[in-house]
Amino acid sequence: MGAGLRMVKRGYHHGDLRNALGEAAVQLASEGGPDSVTVRAAARLVGVTPTAAYRHYTGHEELVAEAKDQCLAKLGAAIAEELVALPPTGSRVQAALRNLAAAGRAYVKFALAEPGQFRTCFFQGGAVLDKDPGENAVFGMLVGLLDELVAAGFLKPDRRPMAEVAAWSAVHGLALLMLDGPLRDVSDEIKQEAIRRTMLISLSGLGDLTPELRAGLCN
Repeated sequence: MGAGLRMVKRGYHHGDLRNALGEAAVQLASEGGPDSVTVRAAARLVGVTPTAAYRHYTGHEELVAEAKDQCLAKLGAAIAEELVALPPTGSRVQAALRNLAAAGRAYVKFALAEPGQFRTCFFQGGAVLDKDPGENAVFGMLVGLLDELVAAGFLKPDRRPMAEVAAWSAVHGLALLMLDGPLRDVSDEIKQEAIRRTMLISLSGLGDLTPELRAGLCN
């Protein structure tokens, strides 16, 4: 058991064991990513036998899927928290642009703060574009933020299709460059500038980002 892992509380009844195992799976993911999430390791953390744990999760894939769902929820909560903390701003367009930029910053920030959870979010693949956005909080938020840019008059409707793919690719690629790529060991100052520039360039690709609209973005 890793030094950073803590024992999850004992004493389960009325279905609490399944929840405790899910909590343990997230803890394991935080420490070592999706490959560290196993039923036996979760059972050890919870303090039960593997046999008891297998009554709730039949194997690695099922437990890591639970960890994935919970890690995605945590990523979504981190983005939502960033958006809620934003102060009021000027026009509807300015607010929509600022919100999308803030969501992108929060996405990368989460990846750097919780690399194990971030990697678990995208383990085992899983299509999202052919599903209801509400089934994935992070994807749903991105869809909503882009739809608001259309409603505000910044993003033209004919440029809306697949805009979520372009926006998501930009921030996800940046996060991976900072986690495992050539931006991993650069200074925090350079990382922050890379995030700022990525947000500005991405927003410029969606519509006419005038100097007035640029003001206050990504600060």
